[in-house]
Amino acid sequence: MSSDERSSGPERSEGGDRRDDRRDDRRDDRPQRPSGPRRFGSRRKVCRFCADHIRGVDYKDIGRLRIYISDRGKIEPRRKTGACQRHQRLVATAVKRARHLALLPYTLGHIRDTGVFPIRG
Repeated sequence: MSSDERSSGPERSEGGDRRDDRRDDRRDDRPQRPSGPRRFGSRRKVCRFCADHIRGVDYKDIGRLRIYISDRGKIEPRRKTGACQRHQRLVATAVKRARHLALLPYTLGHIRDTGVFPIRG
């Protein structure tokens, strides 16, 4: 066997192996993303308490707490409300206190009986 027959595998250049060349080809074939602002991207939610410079959460402020309760009476998660971690904890505590004092309903059954429905604002 001559030296030409032994090297029947993929040819290698001095810079690297053949796989690198394929990666570069794929990058060239992809369409470029348009630069500039995204049109329909999701906007980052901002904590309403931080935006309004409110330090604590008052359990007697039912109008503000209703924003953080679902129509079934559950406390909404941070990813839905956009509240920061600190204020979400305070909201959860305030909602539980308001429920204990019967300012807010516990369940859907209470909402049906009393007619009090959380309104988002």
